[in-house]
Amino acid sequence: MTVLITGATGLIGQEIVKQCHAQGITVHYLTTSKSKLNKEENYKGFYWNPNANEIDHNCFNGVSAIVNLVGASISKRWTNSYKKQILDSRTKTAKLLQDTIIKHKYEVDYVVSASAIGVYPTSLTNYYEEDSTKVSKTFLGEVVEQWEGVVDGFKTLGSKVAKVRIGLVLAKDGGALPEIVKPIRYGAGAVFGDGKQWQSWIHVQDLASIFMHALQYQLEGIYNGVAPNAVTNKELTKVAASVLKRPLILPNIPRFVMRLVLGEMHILLFESQRVSSQKIEDKGFNFTYANLRPAIEDLLV
Repeated sequence: MTVLITGATGLIGQEIVKQCHAQGITVHYLTTSKSKLNKEENYKGFYWNPNANEIDHNCFNGVSAIVNLVGASISKRWTNSYKKQILDSRTKTAKLLQDTIIKHKYEVDYVVSASAIGVYPTSLTNYYEEDSTKVSKTFLGEVVEQWEGVVDGFKTLGSKVAKVRIGLVLAKDGGALPEIVKPIRYGAGAVFGDGKQWQSWIHVQDLASIFMHALQYQLEGIYNGVAPNAVTNKELTKVAASVLKRPLILPNIPRFVMRLVLGEMHILLFESQRVSSQKIEDKGFNFTYANLRPAIEDLLV
């Protein structure tokens, strides 16, 4: 089997490539950097420049499935121009793939795409399942709604489509965890706001395995890419400090302070989304890291 992966060199992409290779799956990947073009037997790179609508259509040769992960990081200050980049990097790219499939008459049986739990409105009491129709009024809610809408375009090409709404990804060398633990290591860790906001997290290995599970069983529809046991911000901070054997002595950090420091993207720390993983579990998926402490111990110890 050959899959085409967009965003293959990113945090989640690298883990999925590893799991593909472990299962004997050949990977084609798209990159905007010509210096990252490998031509190994099971790992071939193809150049694209979505801003200029350029793509090497040979990336689709022999490909029966797409794993779509591409998207500019949301962990950079949200200036107006960067917000446009966040949106375009998700919508224009999916559209370019679809246009290329149509133009060159390729057939792709299956597409599994990243999405985000930022679509769910902030709430301390709701427990969100995939059939929730409410959309967050934030910039992230708007991005996810448009992103998923474009991804659904693959269905009109005859592909089965799944979307994985990703939560807070915990990994050793990227994503949120190194940023969370940095102040804790220096004894300057603190809870954000009242710390009651829910954080639906997932270990990067489990997240990659959800994509692989979707691929293997050709699952369709929306699935939440979160571990079964969400925690509050207070709990997350306490567990990380406990694993690192560091005290938490500073007072909670007020919201207005983080708004000054981070601008609009401060909502990433204060939005509360408690999200269910039941649907993917009902499809036979088993989490290696269902609870926070073992996940953080695996990544930090």
